[in-house]
Amino acid sequence: MGGSIAGLFAARVLSDRARKVVIVEPDDISAQAQSRSGVPQDQQVHTLLPAGRRWIERWLPGVSQEAQDRGASLVGPDKQFVGYDDIRQAPDGVDHQFLAVGRPLLETLVRDRVTALPHVSVLRAQATGLRYGDGAVTGVRFAEAATDDQGTRTEGVLAADFVVDAMGRSSKLSHWLGQDGYDQPRLERLAVPVNYATALFERPAKFPELEVATVLQLFTPQYPSGGVSVAAATAIEGQQWLVMLMGYGDNRPGRTIDEFRAKCATLPPNFSEITSGDVTRDVVTYHQAETRRRHFTEAGRLPARLVSMGDAVASFNPVYGQGMSSAALHASCLASYLDSSADLDEAATEFLRLQQVVVDAAWAVSAGGDAARIDAENGTEVPEEMRQQRRAMEQITGAALIDAEVSGAFNKVSYMLRHPSTLFDPALLAKAAAAAEGATAT
Repeated sequence: MGGSIAGLFAARVLSDRARKVVIVEPDDISAQAQSRSGVPQDQQVHTLLPAGRRWIERWLPGVSQEAQDRGASLVGPDKQFVGYDDIRQAPDGVDHQFLAVGRPLLETLVRDRVTALPHVSVLRAQATGLRYGDGAVTGVRFAEAATDDQGTRTEGVLAADFVVDAMGRSSKLSHWLGQDGYDQPRLERLAVPVNYATALFERPAKFPELEVATVLQLFTPQYPSGGVSVAAATAIEGQQWLVMLMGYGDNRPGRTIDEFRAKCATLPPNFSEITSGDVTRDVVTYHQAETRRRHFTEAGRLPARLVSMGDAVASFNPVYGQGMSSAALHASCLASYLDSSADLDEAATEFLRLQQVVVDAAWAVSAGGDAARIDAENGTEVPEEMRQQRRAMEQITGAALIDAEVSGAFNKVSYMLRHPSTLFDPALLAKAAAAAEGATAT
């Protein structure tokens, strides 16, 4: 249920293990590299983190090269710039590569590969509920897209042996479960009002000529950025720069090109230079009021042969770039679960256990970072244990600017290659504290 990135990854995993895979998706996904109403954030900056790229290449070998053939950029450390205020993060000496690509193009490439598989098909319809038998899901209720001038929608039930909810952050699955007599997973919300403004600019220089091809700048509340908390730019297809500005709360980065460029003028020089070219797409804004996750592991009674993936489980502040990579990691959990000896006639508790590790890690990085910033700006008192954890993270972040080893550990977590708990290794914390003390002394 759902034909976006998470649904496509799920379909790819299932294609190795099922006689027939049907993707139920209400949007018309036949158009090439076009924005979709079901993915309102797809015109903002998207970067496939190293962990996500590793898994996508495992399931769809060569898709990164296909993207490059269409103009996307595979960006190694020599062309990456990560900065905190005016300071560039220390290089860690590892060849981490990002795929800088527009979300619609990447989704098109993945979809074309997956739907070309001989036993995968797409049903253009809206999933409207589930059917059950003997404590397991046995089918998906659906309403097809209107096929006549009167808007008539054909309804039906698609029989199924296994169902994946990939309907995004607005998924109705929890409501259906509660309505159908099962436990409704607890919904956790973290109020993090973020505002994005993104525009496209002509990029005269070709990729080999660029000094940097991805730029990520994070600004502390003290930095005179005009309310911009994060700024990012990536060299994408079409010889374009995709540039995004993000602000928290009442800080809106701009709705017109003039406002957008004025904000960029307050930032480090990279952004004035990148946005000096002709505009190829006007400013597109996006607002997200909260991050959220659904705690399926806490639900005591769930039907068998049903799992949920991607934003339907947890959706984060998009600026951390975790969405697509999280979906890929959820799919790897699904593959492990289906290849195990788990009883499919029981609730998928083993899958939920595997998935929770991924969700907890991503949540700790994004929701934890957002909460710390908002609490600091509002002067909110927090428990002593949390205050100490945040202080340690501040030291690690600061030390990553000057120490290659700390930078490497921090990057592995940011790129979803390691669990955040690895940052609290006593030796690493001691090194970070020493680096911070040395920086203060000088």
